[in-house]
Amino acid sequence: MRLIAGAVIVFVSVLGGYAAMGGHLEVLWQPFEAVIILGAAIGAFIIGNPKAILKQSLGVFGSLFKGPRYNKQAYVELLGLQFSIFKLVQSKGLLVLEQHIENPEQSDLFSRFPTFAKNHHAVEFMCDYLRMITLGTYAVHELESLMDEELETHHQETERVVTAVQSLADATPALGIVAAVLGVIKTMGAISEPPEVLGHLIGGALVGTFLGVFVAYGFFGPMAQALRNTNEAESKYFLSMKAGLLAHVSGYPPVIAIEFARKAVMSEDRPSFAEVDRATSDLKAVV
Repeated sequence: MRLIAGAVIVFVSVLGGYAAMGGHLEVLWQPFEAVIILGAAIGAFIIGNPKAILKQSLGVFGSLFKGPRYNKQAYVELLGLQFSIFKLVQSKGLLVLEQHIENPEQSDLFSRFPTFAKNHHAVEFMCDYLRMITLGTYAVHELESLMDEELETHHQETERVVTAVQSLADATPALGIVAAVLGVIKTMGAISEPPEVLGHLIGGALVGTFLGVFVAYGFFGPMAQALRNTNEAESKYFLSMKAGLLAHVSGYPPVIAIEFARKAVMSEDRPSFAEVDRATSDLKAVV
């Protein structure tokens, strides 16, 4: 909804303002200028990015429409999951986790937290480090370094798509100039025509510059920023898991460990201590 609302505002503001000051909207209808600009941009995008990024880019619009998938309720659920895990370890020992981390799809523990269970990367991250803990990894600083390396790699992978979309925003103004130059070349071929014909041709050529700048700063640039914000929200979700796990390995009780995890969340999504306390109090013991 936010994407659609923003796009409507951009179109109405630019085209409506142009029409209000006496401009003729039909002059802006230059489909072949758009073909030159967008076609060249897509071709350059394919040339400049490997197959993995091109495949990831197919899901860009889905990510933009959905926005960040983690709200306050998702974090309440994540903190509740961590509390359940740490409480289970505290009461029954580390080995009880094996049945959950080896088959997370069939785990009655993870299934009680559906938002988390549907996130394959989050489940994999949690299970991998719980497995390492059950195998005897207790050096907190080494575990933290490994987590940082994995999270940095994941960040670099997601940032590649942002960089690719940003490259479109950077390239389309120049491609708009290419379309405008081609329009001028076409105009020069009709130099013997009367002024009203030449004026129409020159106006059509300048539409290329307009389209390049309009698409770059009205759409591609904001899309790259929106993806960057979504990725930042994603990284905070994993940083919350990291903080909780490290606090648990450091020997803190479950209620303190999830407080470490809660503090890693951005303020607009961070549940209050009372909200987390109510949520964890309602959790039943895992068999």
